[in-house]
Amino acid sequence: MTRRSDWPESPPPASAGPGSGPAPRLGERRRPAAGPPADPVERARGICLALLAGTPRTRRQLADALARREIPEPVIAEVLDRFEEAGLIDDAAFAAAWVESRHHGRGLARRALARELRTKGVASPLIEEAVAQLEPADEEETARALVARRLPATRGLPTPKRMRRLVGMLARKGYPEGLALRVVREALEREGQDTDDWEDYAPDTP
Repeated sequence: MTRRSDWPESPPPASAGPGSGPAPRLGERRRPAAGPPADPVERARGICLALLAGTPRTRRQLADALARREIPEPVIAEVLDRFEEAGLIDDAAFAAAWVESRHHGRGLARRALARELRTKGVASPLIEEAVAQLEPADEEETARALVARRLPATRGLPTPKRMRRLVGMLARKGYPEGLALRVVREALEREGQDTDDWEDYAPDTP
């Protein structure tokens, strides 16, 4: 029969050193020792990859995100240049896809689309190229569809108020005032509304 005094003794605690400390209690996990600061280039690269995994971004959006994380400017430029060379950043493709998606999904016209792209840091020549893919006929067709969709909700209101609401809706989506007034007038006249004084109607503000 083995006596308790014959069991081997527990190993002595490890000598003091970096990251050493008291042994964790049962059920606890020891925190890993802090390592050296991450290489800024690798850190910037990881941040960009994480952001691009969710949705496409412009160079300006990524640069702003890196700056907020205190990545040095030379590192930002170096990393973003590499991403552009690899095709992971393409502001022209971003702008073209944005115009396609937001026009068909939200009914936005060229003026509103250009405004949104400017806020995302896309260069003016690329914005002009992207919005140029929308023909005037495309904008007018979409404007008519937007009015037809909203028209039933305005029935029962005075004609001037209906006009202001519908024209204001198109104006907020970036449609030129002349086009908006004409499309709304034609839609109301098809319902038998009198729009003789339509030039005097100013759109409602948001």
